[in-house]
Amino acid sequence: MKVGIVGFAGAGKTTVFNALTGLTAEVGGYGAKDRPNLGNIKVPDARVDTLGNIYRTKKRTYAEVAFVDVAGPTEQGGSAGLDAKLVAAMRDVDALAHVVRAFPDPLGTRPSDPSADIAAFDAELILSDLIQVENRLTRLKKEPKATPRERDLFERCKAALEAEQALRTLDFDDEERHLMTGFRFLSLKPQMILLNVPEADISAGVPASVQEAAQGRAIPTTVAMCGQAEMDIAQLAPEEQGDFLRDLGLTAPARDRFIVAAYGLLDLMSFLTAGEDECRAWPIQRGTKAQRAAGKIHSDIERGFIRAEVIAYADFITYGSESKCKEAGKLRLEGKDYVVQDGDIIHFRFNV
Repeated sequence: MKVGIVGFAGAGKTTVFNALTGLTAEVGGYGAKDRPNLGNIKVPDARVDTLGNIYRTKKRTYAEVAFVDVAGPTEQGGSAGLDAKLVAAMRDVDALAHVVRAFPDPLGTRPSDPSADIAAFDAELILSDLIQVENRLTRLKKEPKATPRERDLFERCKAALEAEQALRTLDFDDEERHLMTGFRFLSLKPQMILLNVPEADISAGVPASVQEAAQGRAIPTTVAMCGQAEMDIAQLAPEEQGDFLRDLGLTAPARDRFIVAAYGLLDLMSFLTAGEDECRAWPIQRGTKAQRAAGKIHSDIERGFIRAEVIAYADFITYGSESKCKEAGKLRLEGKDYVVQDGDIIHFRFNV
């Protein structure tokens, strides 16, 4: 899962990036190299730790979230102006985390207005997609093999975008989403708001006006955090972070709160594999079938899928071992159309 940290210049994107990753990327500018900051974090999963202890495994592998700290446009006269490099960086991620400034401008040049910034940034995503859709429609008129279905799809997209409606607000079937795959439209990507608030407001949550502004644009997830305070905490040793979090009225660091929100935004869960060599969490979308899930491990396993041997995590903990689960009838043999559940411990049988 790759998440792009985006937003207007001065919103505190790199500070948030450091808070989430524990890294120390230079803040206050985009740096001399003019390229995104990159960082990965492991998704905490107590199930991997528990299985690792039971199996006394040599290796524990957690799901990961990759972050891309993307340069922000400078708002000028209400227009953000997304350049080609910025657009390309955003197209390459699975979801967008829009950092919105809710703290006072240190220079005192512009008061914070989160609702306006949410609308202005979304308008830029819509404009970028509209240009792409119009170019595609021009090409479709010259392609003799173009199908009416594709032309109708892009005409519908154009009408919505011209009405300043993000593509995420429309319903598309599987065939339509397949036709759109290569375009990686920005306003179609799942988006969440990271409201960057002053330290004094960190325990107050997200104001109703900001929630309404986000939800009005079909952005369902909004998380409040103080980027500066949480960046400072992220630099501390884990055993030292708890006291500082409690002083701020928080029960978990920004990283953990963000991961929960991001998993919900992308509708993700994890299935597990376990053994003496490795215990591992594999993130997949909810509703994924067994054969497709096998492809997360290796394409050969998906191609040669025979069956999945499945034990629910709760059953494994209850009985304590694979053999005892089997004796109790808790090990199931599932076919390729089985819908994988969160926490399933799976061993795939395959032949290629």
